[in-house]
Amino acid sequence: MAPEGGKKGSANQKQPHSNKTEARTLKRKREQDDVAKLKQAIDELDVKSPDIKNFTDLPLCSLTAKGLRASHFETLTDVQRVAIPLALKGKDILGAAKTGSGKTLAFLVPVLEKLYRAQWTELDGLGALIISPTRELAVQIFEVLRKIGRNHTFSAGLVIGGKSLKEEAERLGRMNILVCTPGRMLQHLDQTAGFDVDNLQMLVLDEADRIMDLGFQSAVDALIEHLPKDRQTMLFSATQSKRVSDLARLSLKDPEYVSVHEEATSATPVTLQQHYIVMPLAEKLDTLWGFLRSNLKSKIIVFFSSGKQVRFAYEAFKRMQPGISLLHLHGRQKQIARLEVTSRFTAAKYVCLFATDVVARGVDFPSVDWVIQADCPEDADTYIHRVGRTARYESKGRAVLFLEPSEEAGFLKRLEHKKVPIQKVHVKDKKKTSITDQLQSLCFQSPDLKYLGQKAFISYTRSIHLQKDKSVFKFQKLDLDAYAASMGLPGTPQIKFKKGEDIKKLKNAPRHGFSSGSEVEDDEDRKSKKEVVRTKYDKMTERQNQDVLSSHYRKLLGDDEDAAEGDDDDEADFLSVKRVLGDDDLDQAAEEGEAGSSTQPKVIQLGKSELIIDSNRREKLLKSKKKLLKYMDKPTKMVFDDDGVAHPIYMLQDEEDFALEGPASKLREQFVEVEANKVREADVEDKEIVKARRKEKKDRAKARERGEELAALGPQLDVDSDVEMEDPLALLRSLPTPGGDYNQSDDDDRDNNDEPPKKRAKKWFEDDSEDERQKEKESKKRKTGKKVIEMDHEPDNLQDLEALAAGLLED
Repeated sequence: MAPEGGKKGSANQKQPHSNKTEARTLKRKREQDDVAKLKQAIDELDVKSPDIKNFTDLPLCSLTAKGLRASHFETLTDVQRVAIPLALKGKDILGAAKTGSGKTLAFLVPVLEKLYRAQWTELDGLGALIISPTRELAVQIFEVLRKIGRNHTFSAGLVIGGKSLKEEAERLGRMNILVCTPGRMLQHLDQTAGFDVDNLQMLVLDEADRIMDLGFQSAVDALIEHLPKDRQTMLFSATQSKRVSDLARLSLKDPEYVSVHEEATSATPVTLQQHYIVMPLAEKLDTLWGFLRSNLKSKIIVFFSSGKQVRFAYEAFKRMQPGISLLHLHGRQKQIARLEVTSRFTAAKYVCLFATDVVARGVDFPSVDWVIQADCPEDADTYIHRVGRTARYESKGRAVLFLEPSEEAGFLKRLEHKKVPIQKVHVKDKKKTSITDQLQSLCFQSPDLKYLGQKAFISYTRSIHLQKDKSVFKFQKLDLDAYAASMGLPGTPQIKFKKGEDIKKLKNAPRHGFSSGSEVEDDEDRKSKKEVVRTKYDKMTERQNQDVLSSHYRKLLGDDEDAAEGDDDDEADFLSVKRVLGDDDLDQAAEEGEAGSSTQPKVIQLGKSELIIDSNRREKLLKSKKKLLKYMDKPTKMVFDDDGVAHPIYMLQDEEDFALEGPASKLREQFVEVEANKVREADVEDKEIVKARRKEKKDRAKARERGEELAALGPQLDVDSDVEMEDPLALLRSLPTPGGDYNQSDDDDRDNNDEPPKKRAKKWFEDDSEDERQKEKESKKRKTGKKVIEMDHEPDNLQDLEALAAGLLED
């Protein structure tokens, strides 16, 4: 029976295992049947059918359909209605659609369906690769992929940098879908061992034209060489260019061109209101400040051409506090900071984001009200992508472009060619405010802000100088001095890339030619003069204070005048320092001011006073700044108000302004009330201070009393050793007291006695009367014949010893 029972138990144990195997087999068979039905439905699908309007009209697996419903995606957009059916049939696609038209789902849904029909598992390796030009767009694509693919078993990864290459390499081998940036992905393909892409099924390039513009063309070409040739490829962008077509010939096979907005009247959404403002370069920051102050209850993105301009505008406006939350985003920030800024901007309701073009493409920020382009974009495509951050998918939005007068005509032609409708508007006079004084005050107070302003100025001018479209960006027509002043800079920074034709000529020109008082020569006069290269010897001979050495060099060079003088006067010494002048030479020297002093003294204006230079001593005084101070007007100390306007510290108020403030009696009452409040607050603080001091005094007294009680208990033992603690006042007690005779026998008696004299215990209240104490004191004095001073306890601190000494010195 036992063996039979054992066999029966083993059969019961194998039965659940067989049930699981049968369940897995049935599940696999159902999946294969579903895949077969999907393939048949896709083969029978008519890509041009007008009945395809929702995601339910497409032959999608149940897992993808469930993820789309959970993410609230139901209706197909124009680009999705055309691109997804073609992608499901395995066609290569080159697509272009307006910003905010749903291009992300147009390639993510085919990616999931492709891997599902192939029954892809972790053991099969990488199945789909999605490349994005920026990190922010890659993060957004990955988040959408997680939402709609939540029911699938595929593993997805995000490779955008910001972490160590080793940490990312450890996860790559387990990924089925990768969302990445081109440079980081190429780095893994070259350096990560064991990273296999031979089984790749689908390659997706989002914003492909921007990938070429950012200089990733060589990286993408090298990346494509690593990938297998037998794959499905899709390219999507809001704009098309010739470079994208070149890339299509390299990586796509008979692609289907999907262009939704070719027949449309505009390349931008219809719900987008587009305007532009023409203003001088120096008024750009003033206009931006006035706009922010007028739209505090809005969500705004402000685009600049460089990250340094973003940093300066953010730091300056943040200190001026416009009344709206400010954020900034540029490519130089670390990955964690960039992700934090994007999440904060997405969640906020009223906020302003200063950004570069890193968020100009593809990034979907919800409910953006305004897109401000403070700097003119490099081309019309960049303009389209920037304004596409608002008016996303049939929502409303507004965009404003700031243009310099020299940029207006050329850039409007570019927008007209792209079918972009835009209207010119003007800023209301009452909305115009100048923040130049405030920026000057901030730059003066903060050297860091001034440094950022200088870098921002150079960065902007360099970007304008390097622009390829010279019909729009005209560097020579920019008023750079006024622009630097509008930024609060003390002067215009030097521009190193500004190439001059006569730089060497300017360096070799005499110094007096650069003085502010020199006249500008005509072109004919400049051409008529003979250009001679000046050497250091020529400069030495032109010095005003010449010595023997310079005279010697002048003689060696063979000056004509010196040679003529040598012929006329043979007795002239070879090393003579002074030059011999004739009558004509003296008259000419007097006229030119080279010999002797002028008969008319020189007058120099120093503030409101005049300084007359009538002697060599006065001329030397000009070289001493310390001595020159007494001739100059004393400077007036200035203060800056809230608007950044400088005022003297003490200013007398006009009678009219004083009358506008109200009657004098009321002002007096207000002043008295304010000062009384200050006095009451000061009294409260003083009382707190006195209370604290009293408490501290009581604590010290209690601490002293506790020390006296310990001393009354006799010497204590140290906790850490058996040695008796040393009494710090023992030496003072051993000294003879003044007023009494020193007796050696007292010491002998004290030494012979082993036990120390008992201290009189301290009592908080004495029971004996004052008369009994006095009698006891007199009896002790009669017995010993010495002065007796009675103390409540043995002196153990400095105060007791002082009291003892004072008692001894009374008699």
